[in-house]
Amino acid sequence: MVAGILQQLVDGLTIGVVYVLLAAGLSVIFGVMHVINFAHGELFALGAYFALALIAPFGGTAFFAALFVAPLLVGILGVAIERFTVRPLYGRNPLYHILLTFGLVLVINDLIYLVWEPGNVNLPTPAILSGTIDVVGLNASVYNVFVIVFGAAMALSVWAMLEHTKYGLIIRAGSQDRQMVRNLGIDIDRYYSLVFGMGAALAAVAGIVLGGYQTVSPEMGMSVIIPAFVIVVLGGLGSFKGAVAGGLLVGIIQTLLRTYAPILEGTVIFLLMIGILLVRPRGLFGVEMEEEGGELLTGSGGVLDDRTRKWVGLAAVGLLALLPLGAGTFYSTYTVTLAIEILVWALFALSLDFVMGYTGLVSLGHALFYGLGAYAVAIALLHVSQSAFVAIGLAIVISAAIAWVVGYLSIRVSGVYFAMITLAFAELFYNMLYRLEITGGSEGLFGISTYYGIGGMGVALDEIGLFLGPVALTGQSLFYYIALAALLGSFLLTRRMLNSPFGSVLKSIRENEQRATFLGYETTRYKRRAFVVSGALAGLAGGLFTLNSGYAAPSFAYWLHSGEVIVMVILGGMGTLYGPIVGSTVFFGLEEILTGFTPRWRLVLGTIFLLFVIFLPRGLVSLPARLKPLVTRDSGPGAEPAPDDSHMRGDD
Repeated sequence: MVAGILQQLVDGLTIGVVYVLLAAGLSVIFGVMHVINFAHGELFALGAYFALALIAPFGGTAFFAALFVAPLLVGILGVAIERFTVRPLYGRNPLYHILLTFGLVLVINDLIYLVWEPGNVNLPTPAILSGTIDVVGLNASVYNVFVIVFGAAMALSVWAMLEHTKYGLIIRAGSQDRQMVRNLGIDIDRYYSLVFGMGAALAAVAGIVLGGYQTVSPEMGMSVIIPAFVIVVLGGLGSFKGAVAGGLLVGIIQTLLRTYAPILEGTVIFLLMIGILLVRPRGLFGVEMEEEGGELLTGSGGVLDDRTRKWVGLAAVGLLALLPLGAGTFYSTYTVTLAIEILVWALFALSLDFVMGYTGLVSLGHALFYGLGAYAVAIALLHVSQSAFVAIGLAIVISAAIAWVVGYLSIRVSGVYFAMITLAFAELFYNMLYRLEITGGSEGLFGISTYYGIGGMGVALDEIGLFLGPVALTGQSLFYYIALAALLGSFLLTRRMLNSPFGSVLKSIRENEQRATFLGYETTRYKRRAFVVSGALAGLAGGLFTLNSGYAAPSFAYWLHSGEVIVMVILGGMGTLYGPIVGSTVFFGLEEILTGFTPRWRLVLGTIFLLFVIFLPRGLVSLPARLKPLVTRDSGPGAEPAPDDSHMRGDD
């Protein structure tokens, strides 16, 4: 028993050291630059693949050379990423860095698939690192011992550089008080590229040593980025000491739970993350950091007046209402299926825009409510009632109730910390879906329509037809109108809310929460109510998807879905309600067009999203107003106004 525990501790230390190298770079980047880098996991994967490319012609003997050269190459790439994508965003709200780096995830991950193809590959290691040795009576793998010793030496070297060199002194000073460093005549901005490059190189080292321990795959970056965020939150955003302590702690906890309590493996660390964020948001070793300003840029009303915009909207709804009538005659019936998916995700995007675009709360865990609604409908149809109305009603009520609980806890923190805690709640739910029997485990709940034996919606769709009376439309065409009605009703409901005094308070919170508080509004309560409405609508979207498709899977709550819906909101135009609907249409339209040419469509979409975040952050709905001066040759808004970055440059 004791020997078994010791073996698990060695394995835990091995993974923990990898986490230390990964989280140290992530934490240093945030500490100096206040950038939450979601692409850090992809740089981790790139390190392993660069090493694989360098080792392949020579075999395992080239492992040590690759361990030096590959991180150098990834570090250079990191410098380029900072220079050409991150740097243009300095002075904006720090949450734009999250959005930007999520776009980089899509781009880099698809590039990995494009160059190296899917599948697991073994990273060759030299013969000297094979076999086992006895360490204090324990039979340990030589490679495990190498990873622990080498990783510890790397971490110690980085610590020594930060503590005992001029470069490290400037980095540490800049992480504590940037303006003070600038007042001393030091241009801290010149060090940003080097910091980002160093963090990328550390991630690459972690990817290489883990690749030799396990296997190399395109998914490895996405599988480690969430644990990396858990580590930096536990240890403290910006704290190197915290990254070391958090990395070792998470590595050991994960390994022990995987062996002795596998049902808890995916939940304990996220519960720890949530607890730390609620009790001590700065982490175990972090220091209080004042979040930088900068508003989340919202879309404008465009060039049309309110009356014209109303008639354009009515015309658009009229055209949408005619879509199923031409299916099978003017275009294939698949068009209706695609349109349903667009409508459901448009509702999902609208739900996020209500809380992000009008209160400034960026939720990285909104897939929680989408997945919750999907599973609520599936379980209700299987175990509670065959009525679609009952199932959807339960989905909305349950999603709203959970949103109230999550909002009650999460809204105690703000900014980056709010984004992190919503991500933690979503990952907690995602992992629970894999382990609960009622959710079908990793396979999810399939065959709902087969269970009832009637069409794509089973008895539920049949009941809707009966409630509505005799209609000519059935199946997908009928459900299209249900989805369209749900989206239109949600749009009108949220617009009515935003035009009420409640909506005016939400907008004032987005613009200046401190001023709203001074005016006597209890802003926390208003944000919580908005979060509940948003969660309920997201649950409705997930429930509609399951009603139509007949299944619910854990992937519905995966963090990548939260990122994709943010992409839709930004593409269309945040803070407009109709912008996310446009964004959803563009997202799935591009996917449909691009998949005809390449399965790596996210590469193109991610690139477009990067360009939008950098050059058109107000989304497509702002494009007419920006193009109007070019068409009419009148003076107008012209280019997107540059953010006020005087506080970044140290200007008076």
